[in-house]
Amino acid sequence: MNLEKVIFGFFIVLAATLNFGFFIGDIDNPVHHDVYELFAAIVVNLIATVLKFGDRTQIGAVHLSTSLVADLQLLAAAMVWGYGTHILGQGMTPEITTSVVSLSGGALFANIVSVIILIAETIMQRR
Repeated sequence: MNLEKVIFGFFIVLAATLNFGFFIGDIDNPVHHDVYELFAAIVVNLIATVLKFGDRTQIGAVHLSTSLVADLQLLAAAMVWGYGTHILGQGMTPEITTSVVSLSGGALFANIVSVIILIAETIMQRR
C-alpha cells in the first residue's frame, strides 16, 4: 500500500464530505449551516489543493483545476458570510445564507468531480 496515495485520497474524500456536511440542510436556514464547518471545508480543500500540485499528468491537471474551483467557491462563500455578518451587520439573513450555501454547492460539485476522477484513475491503474 502506498501511504502517499492513501493520504491523497483521504484529503480528497474528506474535502468532499466536509463540503457536503455544510451544504446539506434548508438552503435559507442559517441554523443548518455552521461557520466552523465551512472553515474546516476551506482548510481541507486548501490542503487537498497543495497535495495535487506534484502531479504532472493530464489527470493531475484536471484534479488541480477542480480543486482550485472548489477553493474559489468556498472562499467566495466565506467572503459573502463575512460581508453579510460584519460589514452589513444584518447577520445571516435567509438571502445571505442562500448565497453562501449556493456557492458551497458549486464547490461540492467540483469536489464530486474530483472524487470521480480519483475513482476512475484508481480503476485504470494496473498492478
